[in-house]
Amino acid sequence: MTLACGLDFGTSNSTMGLAGADGVPRLLPLEDGRQTMPSVLFFSFEDRSTHFGRGAIAEYVAGAEGRLLRSLKSVLGTALFDDGIRVGAKSYRFDDILGIFVAELKARAEAEARAPLEAVVVGRPVHFVDDDAAADAEAQRQLELAVRRQDFAHVEFQFEPIAAALDYERQVTAERLALIVDLGGGTSDFSVVRVSPERARAVERGGDILSTAGVHVGGTDFDRLLSMAKVMPQLGLGSETKDGKRYLPVAPYYDLSTWHRINRLYNAQTLRDLRGTRREAREADKVEIMIELIEDRLGHRLVGAVEATKIALSDVQETQFQFAVRAQQVETSMTIKDLTQALEHSVARIESTIAETLLRAGVAAGNIDSLILTGGSTQVPAIANRLRTLFPTSELVRTDVLGSVGLGLALDAARKFGPAYPA
Repeated sequence: MTLACGLDFGTSNSTMGLAGADGVPRLLPLEDGRQTMPSVLFFSFEDRSTHFGRGAIAEYVAGAEGRLLRSLKSVLGTALFDDGIRVGAKSYRFDDILGIFVAELKARAEAEARAPLEAVVVGRPVHFVDDDAAADAEAQRQLELAVRRQDFAHVEFQFEPIAAALDYERQVTAERLALIVDLGGGTSDFSVVRVSPERARAVERGGDILSTAGVHVGGTDFDRLLSMAKVMPQLGLGSETKDGKRYLPVAPYYDLSTWHRINRLYNAQTLRDLRGTRREAREADKVEIMIELIEDRLGHRLVGAVEATKIALSDVQETQFQFAVRAQQVETSMTIKDLTQALEHSVARIESTIAETLLRAGVAAGNIDSLILTGGSTQVPAIANRLRTLFPTSELVRTDVLGSVGLGLALDAARKFGPAYPA
């Protein structure tokens, strides 16, 4: 017997789920008994092995020689997809990298399910790429090809916010008008959906989706913005040259704050350019720390430390950021106010997209019965507080922020293919 499954390939974390004949979905343990696996790979230069998820991060943090790859989903539909990646003496295309990761997910899921997985519903954001329909279609084609190459004979796609709605619908007792707010690592998606016990039994739900909209803003963007606002100035961003005629170049700081661009800094030309910048800089000592950080390939660890600080600000008003670079400490205080200011433009884009979603559905904020929050970024104070202000009368539903999409995709797979799909 082969099974139909749901695959939530996220920018930050991934899950795989099954729904049995009883209609109850479950997520499969993918790593050390946990149902989520970080969407991370580490290629070890020491023994040429490949590590995944938390294991990949552990190898990297331990200082093993190798190449860490994260935020793979962010590359879909962009020019970076064709750049490829060099790992030691070997070059990989990004579709090969995606295939390696999906193959590992599938193998672990099949080991848990004790049966082959042949049919899959894959989650996708409303927009992989903003305001570019051709690039968006190409992103889905790239992901579909990578999935099919892992011996999935049947591949369907479902919007991630719709999957979250399917999961929520299991608990409703009457018809509700819901706004799904799905804030992931790379994208923010919104959908107005009618849900009810009766509608839950239907296979075709197109008529219940009143509107969808999305914007390419998510948790990794929040990390970058916080880094640019608070950490990069400690490395020279915003400072002037000795003659006071110009500011230091922004590009290397932007790249150092962006997960999928960090590897572009690890080359001789970048270091030559930075040494030239150091000679001209008024605050040369800060640029020297930047050079040492890149020489030691600490970029991903730096962004990881910024992310951890952002998460900490969900629970405290202020925290201290510290990051060691050889004998130096990059340090600064960070407050909720700092985070809110850094995210101001992104929050405005999210608010504008929500307004567009409501307009397309022909409803007002007061008509929304349930505000369903999924995705880790819904816990960021600047986001959560704004949503409460926009929808003061709506029931606030916090789902399994990392698992609800995978559960909904598993339900959708069972509806499309049946809980057990014949080979």
